[in-house]
Formats: sequence, C-alpha cells, structure tokens
Amino acid sequence: MSTTPESDSESPAKTPLYDLHLELEARMVAFAGYYMPVQYPDGIIREHQHTRAAAGLFDVSHMGQVRISGDNAARGLESLAPMDAVDLDIGHMRYGVFTGAGGGILDDLIISNAGEYFFVVVNAACKADDLGRIRAAMAESCQIDELGDRALLALQGPAARDVLAAMAPAVARMPFMTMTQVELAGIPCHVSCSGYTGEDGFEISVPGADAEGLARMLLANDAVAPVGLGARDSLRLEAGLSLYGSDLDSQTTPVEAGLTWTIGKARRSGGERAGGFPGEERIFEQLAGGATRRLVGLRPQGRAPVRAGADLVDNHGVSIGSVTSGGFGPTLGAPVAMGYVGADYRKAGTIVQAVVRGKQLATEVVRLPFVERRYYRG
Repeated sequence: MSTTPESDSESPAKTPLYDLHLELEARMVAFAGYYMPVQYPDGIIREHQHTRAAAGLFDVSHMGQVRISGDNAARGLESLAPMDAVDLDIGHMRYGVFTGAGGGILDDLIISNAGEYFFVVVNAACKADDLGRIRAAMAESCQIDELGDRALLALQGPAARDVLAAMAPAVARMPFMTMTQVELAGIPCHVSCSGYTGEDGFEISVPGADAEGLARMLLANDAVAPVGLGARDSLRLEAGLSLYGSDLDSQTTPVEAGLTWTIGKARRSGGERAGGFPGEERIFEQLAGGATRRLVGLRPQGRAPVRAGADLVDNHGVSIGSVTSGGFGPTLGAPVAMGYVGADYRKAGTIVQAVVRGKQLATEVVRLPFVERRYYRG
C-alpha cells in the first residue's frame, strides 16, 4: 500500500494528483512543501528504464508557474537574469538563471514567449522568493499572476510524442524548446516541448481541476507509466542536468556551473544590452578570465556510488572540490556523479580521488552528459 508522511503543524500541500498517486500505491514523501511520489510499486530502476524505453508520466505540479503580461515583461526579466528575453521569438522558450548581487545563482527557470504574455516556470523551493523578486522588479509596469490553480505534468521518453500527438496532432512536429496552446481531450493546455530527463517529451500546464482526468487518459496508453521523484533524479543526473540546491546555489556563478551559454550575447560586455543584471561585475570577470572551479562529470571506477557531499582530493590527499550529485546510473549500469573541481582538474580524463567512508576511490573526470540527450529538434 502507499504510505503518507505524518502530518504536522505545517502539513505539506497536495497537488491535484495526490489521490491518484495514492490509488497507484506511490510511496509519498514531503518535498519542497508538497506531498510528492518518490516511487511506485515497480521501483525506481524500472521507472527509469521505462522512461528511457517508452514514456514516463511525472507530476511536477509543485513547480511555480507565473504569467507576466505587459510591454516591459522581457526587459523586466532581463533585469533579474543574464538571459536574452527581449529577442525570444513567440512560441519559443529559453532556459536561464536568476543571479544575486555576488553573481551567484538564486534559481534556474524557463521562460516561454506566448505572445500576449511570458510564461515562467521556477523551482518549487524557490518560488516564493522568485515571485517576490519578479514583483519587486516589474509590478509597476506588468501584470504578474501566480498560476496556483494549475497543475504541471511531464510526459517524457521516446514514445511521448506519439502518445501526445494522438490527442493533439499539432504537437507532432514541435521542436525542442518551443511551446503552443492546444486542447487535449477538450482541455485547454499550455504545452511545451521540454523536460528534465534528457529524453524527447513535453511539459503540460493544465487547469488543476482537469489534471487527474488528463493524467488518467495518458496512463491508459500502454506506453505510459507513472514515474516518481527517484527516477526523475537518476534520469536528470545521467543527462547531466543540474539540480538547484545541489549543483547550483547562491554561491555558484553561471560560469562556474558551465552555464555560460545561458548568458545572452546581447547581455555580455560589448553587447547591445550589456549588463543590467545582478552580479554582472563578477560574471563578466569570470567570462573574461575564467573561473577557479568548474562543474564536471565524474565516473567513479568500480561499482560503489559516490554521493553528494563527498570530498574530492588529488593524489596527495589535498582537497580540490566536492561532489554535488551522485548515484547509480541505471542506463549505464554504473555509478555517476557531478561536482566541482579546481580549474586545473576539469579536463576530461583527469583522475581524482573521491573520499567515501574514509577511503579514496579513483574517479575519472568526464564530459557531460553521461547519456546522450535525445531532444527532437525538427
């Protein structure tokens, strides 16, 4: 049977799919202020493998969804993030990061230009702070609506496109990082070709009242299985996708995190809209001169997984960094990890030592991702 965490004085919230998760015998956990499914009876490895082979359905309704309307929405976003929002075409999406005064990452986000408004998705644990900074920057010139009455479903995997196209043919040829408004079984939805697994797939913003019905229709397809947070984490790790709060935080800059590509050309030094975002001085310094540490992929030699928090040392035992995400990669059948090392150790093929329970394990620095990302680009 499914298990539900004990409630307390500040009980986690429930997503619109909570009852369905219980019916499907999910193991529920408190996560980012919500009850969320960590796994279903098939287990994390099978859920992971099913997503790689067919299609997994994820409940990501804990994420923050925000609509920003107004002529200054794009420039308002650019005042908070070093991304290029002004030149984003209608129907297209862009990944970026909010930065702080010291250049550190306050959250990562995805924006979509829906024409009459920008649709923004932010992390669950950060959404209150993100909404606060958005309102502080744009409330006088834009209308800002938190879409708390909507759910967010992610359909991911090589079968996802055929499954969704059977309900809405318009999505059949959507390239990665584009969005559209469609009806799924008569339900108006915001559909984006995006995700957090490295696979082709979609994220579907749907009115909360209709979420369970839509989820049941998707799960009725033999190609689709429910997938929880456990497999979501192993999938994103294999795909080399960073997790805020683990691989990204307020002390880490986009340059250190390997996210220089999120800094729009127009926003860089000499660009037509150079700077104007928090922490620009430190970020520009690192763009010009390099960062002293960098995020890298790590392949521990052997079968023992290396978890987040493990120290990384050189062959003389001197600390050179730390692991930020780690676990077992079911697709590879081997442990994988990500972490930060000094710039001198970032080259692929470098051998460092991960300290696990007092012992040093030889670990190879590798290029990310561990598993090829299979996004559909049209």
